[in-house]
Amino acid sequence: MEERRARLPRLVYPPALPILEKRAEIVAAIRKHPVVVITGETGSGKTTQIPKMCLEAGRGLAGLIGCTQPRRIAATTVARRIAEEMGEEVGRSVGYKIRFADRTSRDAFLKIMTDGILLVEAQSDPRLRAYDTIIVDEAHERSLNIDFILGILKNLLGRRPDLRIVITSATIDTEKFSRAFAGAPVIEVSGRLYTVEVRYEPLDRDLEEKGEMTHVDAAVQAVEEIVRRREPGDILIFMPTEQDIRETCGILAGRLREGAAVLPLFSRLTGSEQQRVFQPLAKRKIVVATNVAETSLTIPGIRYVIDTGLARISQYNPRSRTAALPVRAVSRSSADQRKGRCGRVQNGICIRLYAEEDYLARPLFTQPEILRSNLAGVILQMLALDLGDIQAFPFIDPPSPKGVRDGIDILLELGAIEAAKKEEGNAKQPWSLSERGRIMARLPLDPRVSRMVIEARREGCLAEVVVIAAALSIQDPRERPAGKEAEADRIHAPLKDPASDFVALLNMWERVREVAESHGSENRVRRFCREHLLSYRRMREWRDVHDQLLAILAGQKLLPKTPPAPKKEGAELYAAIHRSILSGYLGHIAVKKEKNLYTAAQGRQAMLFPGSGLFNRGGRWIVAAEMVETTRLFARTAANIDSGWLEELGGNLCRRTYFSPHWEKDRGEVVASEQVTLFGLTIVEARPVSFGRIDPEAASRIFIRSALVEGEVKRPLPFLAHNLALIEKIAGLEEKVRRHDLLVSEEAMAEFYEKRIHGICDIRTLQRLVRDRGDDDFLRMREADLLCRPPDPDEIALFPETVSAGGWRLACLYRFAPGKPEDGVTLKIPAQAAPSVSTALLDWAVPGLLREKVIALLKGLPKEYRKRLQPLAQTSDIVLAEMDREGLLLTALGRFIYRRFGVDIPGDRWPLAALNAHLKLRFAVVDDKGRELAAGRDIDVLKKGFVGAEETQVFARTRRQWERSGLTVWDFGDLPESIPLSGAGEPESVAYPGLEAAAGGIRIRLFLSASEAGCAHRQGVKALFALHFREELRHLRKGLAPAGDLKLWAAAFGGAKVLENALFEKVVYDLFSADIRTKEAFAAHAEEVRSRILLRGQEIVRMAVPPLKALYETAELLRTIEASNRGNRPVLAFLSGLLPPMSIGPIHRR
Repeated sequence: MEERRARLPRLVYPPALPILEKRAEIVAAIRKHPVVVITGETGSGKTTQIPKMCLEAGRGLAGLIGCTQPRRIAATTVARRIAEEMGEEVGRSVGYKIRFADRTSRDAFLKIMTDGILLVEAQSDPRLRAYDTIIVDEAHERSLNIDFILGILKNLLGRRPDLRIVITSATIDTEKFSRAFAGAPVIEVSGRLYTVEVRYEPLDRDLEEKGEMTHVDAAVQAVEEIVRRREPGDILIFMPTEQDIRETCGILAGRLREGAAVLPLFSRLTGSEQQRVFQPLAKRKIVVATNVAETSLTIPGIRYVIDTGLARISQYNPRSRTAALPVRAVSRSSADQRKGRCGRVQNGICIRLYAEEDYLARPLFTQPEILRSNLAGVILQMLALDLGDIQAFPFIDPPSPKGVRDGIDILLELGAIEAAKKEEGNAKQPWSLSERGRIMARLPLDPRVSRMVIEARREGCLAEVVVIAAALSIQDPRERPAGKEAEADRIHAPLKDPASDFVALLNMWERVREVAESHGSENRVRRFCREHLLSYRRMREWRDVHDQLLAILAGQKLLPKTPPAPKKEGAELYAAIHRSILSGYLGHIAVKKEKNLYTAAQGRQAMLFPGSGLFNRGGRWIVAAEMVETTRLFARTAANIDSGWLEELGGNLCRRTYFSPHWEKDRGEVVASEQVTLFGLTIVEARPVSFGRIDPEAASRIFIRSALVEGEVKRPLPFLAHNLALIEKIAGLEEKVRRHDLLVSEEAMAEFYEKRIHGICDIRTLQRLVRDRGDDDFLRMREADLLCRPPDPDEIALFPETVSAGGWRLACLYRFAPGKPEDGVTLKIPAQAAPSVSTALLDWAVPGLLREKVIALLKGLPKEYRKRLQPLAQTSDIVLAEMDREGLLLTALGRFIYRRFGVDIPGDRWPLAALNAHLKLRFAVVDDKGRELAAGRDIDVLKKGFVGAEETQVFARTRRQWERSGLTVWDFGDLPESIPLSGAGEPESVAYPGLEAAAGGIRIRLFLSASEAGCAHRQGVKALFALHFREELRHLRKGLAPAGDLKLWAAAFGGAKVLENALFEKVVYDLFSADIRTKEAFAAHAEEVRSRILLRGQEIVRMAVPPLKALYETAELLRTIEASNRGNRPVLAFLSGLLPPMSIGPIHRR
């Protein structure tokens, strides 16, 4: 310490600075108090003189005096100024340290640094032992780093009683800071060397609202007025945006020409352009700046300040997770800072382009950044420094719980934190860093970029991603000088990549690297950057960040020892790079809605930034490094991605929903459709997954109902074949007696299985159970398990399985299906038996139907006959008991009634046609393979069936003459509705030509049935039109893709694709399913419908909405009701019938 005391530099204070009036008070306060708050107007000399006063107070001997600045340019400027005042070069007693530039030495007493540098040092030295004094300058800015430092210093005071803290600013909420540091003394430095006159010249509100006057116009007018009056002095204009600066500079340069030097000043300028504003010039200097010129920077010679009162102020929205940069009115403290930029060397004038009332109504201070920022990085660093819970940290203004929650959510998204284990100690800190988080905390990057780098190591593309990560940590090196925007775009165009702005960054890096390696000269790199409108300073910063990153990664042993072999390239490399980027920016994915417009996370609408290489050609899915809201939400630095990457990277962030669980016979298990969403965006539409692992109970119920009760299995197990045969036998009895009162409900069958195989939901597990049990007897049903009551054997005997006719045994098929063609009893008659089957015998074939048929015939008689046979029930009993059962039924019935009751009923008065269908036998003539040749309830079908069997040879011969396949256009002759079939000794009959759409294409085919031919022909014509209009139908299908609610409703019935196909088929059916049989008619119909194709598609979509919505809502309701399948089936069938033909498939049910 004595050695350092001997080397203390000579302290020289410039005369006449206002702060020197308080010099003794400040030095005494620093000696006496651990914390001193010093506030005063701009220009009072605080920034440069307080570090020297700390030396005078005896500080800097036990450690360095550290002074933090919010910006790098301020840190370097302040260090140079103090060194100059002390008569030294920077790097001896006074040094500075900014990112990647360290001009300090072991002999230094004063270290000027950015606040970010002090935070980095706190990670390796939590007690900041290198310092005995910390000066936090420009504390009024209340940046994240400043608030973080102040909290660390407050916690440190108890453990470092030797530490002195000085908080300084031109404007500050002194009471708040004093309270935060236990009533620390406040020293106010008032007054300045020269006075500043404030003039208020607000814009004309009417002209502003009409768009005839802007703040740019007002600023230009103010400058022109100063010039017109020939008032000397340089001018500083504050503008909110770079665009405003360029516009103002352009106008002023054009109007003032050689009369003044018009200079822009904003952070994206090159270093040489920024330094121009500090250099003395022979003519008037007009500097047009953003709020970067508010603090620390003193531009010499400024006499006038023109203040628009506006600035872009970053604002983070935790709900939408977007960083917005809206133009807002600055606070009073910022306005006063701007005012203080003039009056440094002479009396100054501040012209405010707003009213004094506006100024007085503004908030006193700018809202602290911690209250409007993404807190993820802050939380990560706090956990790394073991500073405890963020909500218990002594921030001057604690962040909102919503902001903290958002920061935690981002870190969870990145896998940087995990729930703290109890044994880890701090009960007040619920989170701890994960292994990944510990690495991320050591990387001087945004947490999202850190995550990206870590993923790149796993993907084997670390070299490329480190370049991209470094690029995302600096401002864009591409420059667009005012007036040369088009030329800049042309020069930068070769660097762009149509699929990825990240690849464009790699292209830029490679071009500059190639120049550096091929020429080996830094001057050549400078020239290349200048010729290609790239900022050499930012390119160098990019390289410095890149090298620093590599050094950090090497220190963390994250660099691969040997390069991967073979090196990835092409599509493989693209995928690896962008999966790595996605790992850090999952929350910034978006899916295309329309050209350049995307739906981002949580339903936000984002537009591709116009400067992106993807603009006008972006893919379906993108990821963006930034979601920034200015006039609208823009996705900046974006790339096309494969949505298939998202699920693995999303991990636990993905939300899965399941719908339409159903039995899948081929897979032998219960399957559901899985929909996967990430941040509200659907990344998997409807993927079939095993439902057993999702809801075993529900899956078991579906398995039992569908596979075991209904028998929907690929290969029935022995017990199931036994049970299904038993069920079929009892169901067959019900079909005979036309009542459902014998077979137990499906609930009872399901209950039988439920008791024996509870929880099993797939065939494989069931087989294993049977194998483990040794046999399947425990799953075999008995009749008693399936019968509600024993059947009446006498009743069943009235419904024979077969009947004898003409020496043939004819099988009887019983169906209880009212309204269906096959309802009642069907006699299967072989074609060769048809001529010998007696019509008279068939009337008595099924005794069980006789009573119902006789009663129906008597009830249907005209009143004049019916009233003479009352009571009909008694008459029926007499008829059935006494009537001879020979010959035709109507003949025998008429004869018996006349003989027994004396009532003569003419044959044509019997109501045979009015009988219910099931009371009339249905005849099916079949060939020798059991295939149905003809069927109906008219006995004439026997003849038709017989002819059909006998005409085989002539029909085959005619087929060879007529049939043709491989049709794609109507290049064949006309098709008559029928053609004769005749041959020697063969009965005359007809065949029916028609088009048929088969698996192999469209063909001409002959049919024996007119109805079958008509149906097939319409389908064939439809298929031929589909080929004719293939291009129009491709556009139609695009327009029919379901969206919005229609897409949601479609999901419950098989998915959007199923509905799209159904709607498409409906349109095609309506327009093209026609009975057209000539080439001319085909051409005419084509011309007629050509203009209606898309219109009909729109009509069908409109028609589909109401029934689909109603059916979806009803089906959803049915899913919540536990009812028997037998009860549900008619309802479900009815629901399906509500929709137009071909519009939807069967309803899935649980």
